Amino acid sequence: MTEKKAQARREHLDRMRQEQKRKERRTAFLMWGAGGVVIVLLVGLVGFYLVNERAVSSLDAVTSAKYPGSVHVQTKVAYKENPPMGGEHNPAWQDCGIYDQPINNENAVHAMEHGAVWITYQPDLPKAQVDRLKELSSKEYMLLSPYPGLPAKVVASSWNKQLKLDSAEDPRLPKYIAKYRNNSAETPEFGASCSGGVGTTTAEAPIPATTPTAAPTAAPSGDPSADPSTAPEATPSPSSTPSS
Repeated sequence: MTEKKAQARREHLDRMRQEQKRKERRTAFLMWGAGGVVIVLLVGLVGFYLVNERAVSSLDAVTSAKYPGSVHVQTKVAYKENPPMGGEHNPAWQDCGIYDQPINNENAVHAMEHGAVWITYQPDLPKAQVDRLKELSSKEYMLLSPYPGLPAKVVASSWNKQLKLDSAEDPRLPKYIAKYRNNSAETPEFGASCSGGVGTTTAEAPIPATTPTAAPTAAPSGDPSADPSTAPEATPSPSSTPSS
């Protein structure tokens, strides 16, 4: 009888040990499974953050052109892009700085040829965003002005490069400025000055549509040729005599 009790006790202990091992395996499995899920979530979150960060700060949306530099004209230019990102321009460049009124495309393009980044914005852009643009433009080789008819809220332009944005707070804007402002690889006249040009707005000094025609010069006072009535009469030439 005692032997049977001992055997039953051993079997009971064995069952308890096996049950304990099963519990430990389940616990370990759950822990590893939960840890795996956490790791997968962390990897997913990091991946999502990196992808999202690249999406919101990538400059892949920058458009490019291939305009040659140093092509000067005295008249208005019908630019392909709006605002322009290169091409023919006025001989006078726009002084870099912040303007509260629109400026001439032709002067601004010349400033971009010297390395300026020209930030334009829709005239009804909220003041807080305009203030942000002014903050970003308070550097050398920066040009800021409102632009009626702009195709986006904010547009950043430099020679042969352009980026359209929906907000002044877009993280791509400071990256664009850092990359293209006075960029030696993109600037046709790298090192040229961004001051000493013109500081006028379109309203103050519009670019003419055609080359102005020079006015006729008045003759000096006292010049007889200025008064037809005092001009000497032409002397008729002698008739030729036919040879005999």
